[in-house]
Amino acid sequence: MDDPRALFDLTGRVACITGASSGLGRRAAVVLAAAGARVVGVARRAEALAELKDEIGARADTVTADVADRSHIGALVNQVNSKFGPPDIVVHAAGVNTREAADDVTEQGWDATLALNLSAPFFLSQAMVPAMKERGWGRIVNFASLQTTRAFPGGIAYGATKAGIGQLTRAMAEAWSPHGITANAIGPGFFPTELTQAVFDDPERAARNAAQTCIRRNGRLEDIDGPILFLCSRASDYVTGQVLMVDGGFTAK
Repeated sequence: MDDPRALFDLTGRVACITGASSGLGRRAAVVLAAAGARVVGVARRAEALAELKDEIGARADTVTADVADRSHIGALVNQVNSKFGPPDIVVHAAGVNTREAADDVTEQGWDATLALNLSAPFFLSQAMVPAMKERGWGRIVNFASLQTTRAFPGGIAYGATKAGIGQLTRAMAEAWSPHGITANAIGPGFFPTELTQAVFDDPERAARNAAQTCIRRNGRLEDIDGPILFLCSRASDYVTGQVLMVDGGFTAK
């Protein structure tokens, strides 16, 4: 039997991570680079991306872009490919939550949420899949949410997109896994990121969320390391179409 640790070795792989300027996207970029991958971080904030590149070093490069702008998907993929070659792995961590109550949802807020949270993961993956097919190997990791299956106040647009991510992940697996490309999703619980800043700014609310988990605490950034590495590596060769909840057991109760 080969060394099981080799299953998690990403040496020679190229990973593209959207939303890499902060939060779980940034953490994913750091973890995959530490496992040997060359990573291309994509986000809108050039300064934050520059900091990420400085942190990782020579195995990282960045592209400043808005992945929600479908008219530039082709140009974006060309930019990503120009860094280290076509990616073997794409992690869709970019996301937005407008936190509009159902009665107050605007067309602008609704469209922006769907464009970034649901449309971007599909169209960017679709554009990257041909190169993965040629190699017979690829990894697509979407970001689901507690709201993939739960309804939260002020989350009707966000929840709709994250429920959509669950089905999108299954449909991607059905379409592309025969070509060696797995598609899975991570469903984070409450982690301290920009998207959940309002939650952690309210200590009572944060404590209630922690009490709802089986583990009795909210997530820490390092809690995402193992799951993201598993889904991006050979260790998950026979896992596809799944939503892995990384929520401390929040949805188990």
